[in-house]
Amino acid sequence: MVARIGFDTRRSIGPVSPRLFGGFAEHLGRVVYGGLYDPASSKADSDGWRVDVLGALKRLDFTILRYPGGNFVSGYHWTDGVGPTESRKQVLDQAWNSSEPNLFGTDEFLGLAARMGWEPMIAVNLGTGDAEEAAGWVDYCLRNGHKIKVWCLGNEMDGEWQIGHVSASGYVDRARKAADRMRRVDPDIELVACGSSNPEMPTWLEWDRTVLEGLGDRADYISLHRYAGKSDDDSEDFLAFSIGVDRQIEAIDQVCREVATRSGDKQRAFLCFDEWNVWYRTAFKKFSDGHGAFAPPLLEERYNLEDALVVAGFLNSFVRHADVVQIANLAQIVNAIAPIITIGNQLLIQSIFWPFEMFTRRRKGTSLEIDLDSPRFKTRSYGDTDLLDVSAILDENRLSLFVVNRGARAIEAHIRPDNVSIESLDSAECVSGSDLGSTNSLEEPDAVSMRQFDDIQIQKRGAVANLPGHSFTAATFVIS
Repeated sequence: MVARIGFDTRRSIGPVSPRLFGGFAEHLGRVVYGGLYDPASSKADSDGWRVDVLGALKRLDFTILRYPGGNFVSGYHWTDGVGPTESRKQVLDQAWNSSEPNLFGTDEFLGLAARMGWEPMIAVNLGTGDAEEAAGWVDYCLRNGHKIKVWCLGNEMDGEWQIGHVSASGYVDRARKAADRMRRVDPDIELVACGSSNPEMPTWLEWDRTVLEGLGDRADYISLHRYAGKSDDDSEDFLAFSIGVDRQIEAIDQVCREVATRSGDKQRAFLCFDEWNVWYRTAFKKFSDGHGAFAPPLLEERYNLEDALVVAGFLNSFVRHADVVQIANLAQIVNAIAPIITIGNQLLIQSIFWPFEMFTRRRKGTSLEIDLDSPRFKTRSYGDTDLLDVSAILDENRLSLFVVNRGARAIEAHIRPDNVSIESLDSAECVSGSDLGSTNSLEEPDAVSMRQFDDIQIQKRGAVANLPGHSFTAATFVIS
């Protein structure tokens, strides 16, 4: 099979925000305790941090990190997690029905963020919390030398599962009060309003419109959440999931544009995709109830090659919409639905780790429009669909292509620029495996891994890449 990938460096979508490559750490299961922080581990340093975990996360090079939730934040009071650790009280986290000792709080998070080079992004409690508590958190951070730029006004407040669930108008009232109080403390903060929890919500788009109209210029961003799930054994539909992500982004973006136009606002709200990942194997009640235990193993999804290709598709979608998606956070970063998992004192790199690392190496630049002529296949949810899923980033004289081959057969991709020439291949990697179900384990840690990709030939101003079936390839070319 043959495909053609064309581009013109003059046809740009927009600068790729560094914040598209963020992560999310919630007090959930073993994300914090037993993941990031585990003083009992032989892999911990003198401060209790798992150095093997931090080393792996350094490779992913997250730019911004959302904390502390998620569902957790709607019952969390930040004052419980500050001050001497010996005086902090242990409480029951009702979101995940788990014991929370509050040994890891604001100062620990900000210290870790500084160590790792992450921009902190904090969500405030608008479930059981109020405007004064939210403003107090901004003030606490400032008084302790931390000017936090991005703050989330609650989490998934449209969801009946959320502590303090409320109607759209009720949320607007809470969020307006919190936004005003928080900006009195620090007028420079950027605020993320709660959008719909997912496109399957009965109030999807209606909720977003009400929130945007009610908050006006208080909302710099509106949040989007999406978790990819697989029904039955329909791999074709699952691998085409990025089409659904494209449609979600474009629908919410349209609402943002309409609200800004009708209200006469000079500045529209942009999109913050602050929770996204593959998650369906452990998405049931029995996997999300900690039964009152401390750091129970919750939502510990094991990922395969198929999942890695879907994760690459998410990132392709974000890059293709770089003009409107300004922040994105992979949920989570360790153990719970995460690219890495700890097993005792050992660390396992999961399949979804690789596409994120391949993108983050090439994230600087401007997103380009792509002209794609690809073989197609039929899907239940999306109809006839391209076998190739592609995005591109231009950074001065370097052009990076990101290509998912959703099909089982190899595809010969002819890369043809319109206005420049490809001079050479700078670097290329590929993720593939023996089959879609290939999964890394301690016994086979490299069943799905990233490898150098050499099956690219430079010819006649362009290039030809022989893309393996069911693979993700990232390649950077030198152009002139």
